[in-house]
Amino acid sequence: MKKVRNVLLLLLLLASTNTIAKSSSSQDSPRIVNIINFIRQVEPRDKNITEQVLYETVHEQVKLLTKYNLKGTFLLQYDALINPHYQTLLKKEIDRGSEVGGWWEITQPHVEAAGLTWRGRYPWDWHADVGFATGYTPEEREKLVDIYMEKFKSIFGKYPASVGSWFIDAHSLGYMYDKYGIIASCNCKDQYGTDGYTLWGGYWNQAYYPSRLNGYMPAQTSKGQIPVPIFRMLGSDPIYQYDTGIGHSIQGVITLEPVYENAGESEKWVRSFFKSIFEDPCLGFNYTQAGQENSFTWNGMKKGLEMQMPILASLQQEGKIKIETLETSGKWFKKKYPLTPPTSVTALTDAYDNGQKTVWFNSRYYRANLLWENNTIRFRDIHLFNENLESDYLKQPCTSNQCVYMTCPIIDGFLWSAPNDLAGIRLYTVDTNNHPKEIIMDKMLVKVLGEKATEIICRATSGKEYTFTMNERLIEIKSNDQNQWMMKLNVAKGKTFPLNITNNQRTMKAQMKNINYGIICEKGTMKQAENGVLFIPEKNKIVIDCSNQKI
Repeated sequence: MKKVRNVLLLLLLLASTNTIAKSSSSQDSPRIVNIINFIRQVEPRDKNITEQVLYETVHEQVKLLTKYNLKGTFLLQYDALINPHYQTLLKKEIDRGSEVGGWWEITQPHVEAAGLTWRGRYPWDWHADVGFATGYTPEEREKLVDIYMEKFKSIFGKYPASVGSWFIDAHSLGYMYDKYGIIASCNCKDQYGTDGYTLWGGYWNQAYYPSRLNGYMPAQTSKGQIPVPIFRMLGSDPIYQYDTGIGHSIQGVITLEPVYENAGESEKWVRSFFKSIFEDPCLGFNYTQAGQENSFTWNGMKKGLEMQMPILASLQQEGKIKIETLETSGKWFKKKYPLTPPTSVTALTDAYDNGQKTVWFNSRYYRANLLWENNTIRFRDIHLFNENLESDYLKQPCTSNQCVYMTCPIIDGFLWSAPNDLAGIRLYTVDTNNHPKEIIMDKMLVKVLGEKATEIICRATSGKEYTFTMNERLIEIKSNDQNQWMMKLNVAKGKTFPLNITNNQRTMKAQMKNINYGIICEKGTMKQAENGVLFIPEKNKIVIDCSNQKI
């Protein structure tokens, strides 16, 4: 009986420990939603989308927020800013508690008001060298900022606190902060080639402080950062968005945007996404942006928004989420975090019922992604951040209709893969003849360790455990498998692996734009292998330093 009682006590203790971990992650880590709708005056891509259609779309969005007593953020392009109809509509919305700010796509009225020459094909031209500040010299960008800010203040009585864009250059953002004191910004989710915009390898979801030299790159120091948090938009599917389009130069879109039939318009997908963002373990906080630009029209977004808004309103009433303006989120972030924090996003439910799970980890030094698929787990992505990596557009304008922002890859599961040959860092056992075999798992547990680390514990069918711990600087992998295991980084056949092993098999490094970057094995060693690298444990551990920028 004593043995039975001890076993029961142990089981109760384990159960309570798991419950405490889940409760802590839910209560101490706020789940934040910004409803951001940004507004264009014209839509030249479709003659049926008239100025009246665009206005009525915003009017319907306002009515929907009012119906559920939700606060939103409305971001205005300059051409919409100077339209009296939007001014009247949004002043009433400000009285209700919503926010109005700037949307940083550049239009003909904006350029001409600043005394510059418009080069676009239409009054709004979405190409990167015309419709975004990257297409202008630093001096021209300052003129565009000045004319917008003064016009905004003349209409709304103050400068905007929030300015967003699909991508925003460091010079413009730094100038907005230094001269006008903006509080928050937002940019596009990670994507490759979509709409001509590539933002790849950055701080995944959540928010970060950008480098003074690169608006997409998280900074590592207070001196090197613009103290304006940039929140990642669109509510990207944590599992499926990353791989969509492998083998092609343009990705598809799987996001919370209400116009996408198999994502933001689907209640099944939306509830699965909300479970991941609002219930699954997260480090620090979790964030998503809802809403849609008016170019998609009310007919296009009505079904999705009318499904999403009552769900969000109900979750807020239950105290599970905070729905607030972008300015409010920016103030909270700046008060809590002097530097970009470590955060994580977990998805333990697969919206498409394929049994996949994933964990994204971010810090000011790196991001990493672990994907559970077919009872195996692999690092699908590791990118390093370096505030000294200057953007191509910091000092000179973009001259192409494509815009590219990237960080420093260690493993890139999208670019280094082929459709049937996926790159990654996988776990292998090693038999007596030194033959590797990928480890098959049967369980995965995700835990948040205070405000500093995320831990993923995987149990193999053999009973052995493999634990991945990611904190601000380090990735640690350990096992009780008595060194009969290893990890292997592989890329698809025909893909180039750009990193080399040096320094007694402890350092792996490469170069990007004359900046050296890489990782250091504090425990374990690395060996160059065909199409990749072997990681050999030391005393059952591999410890990788992702923060050393003096490689």
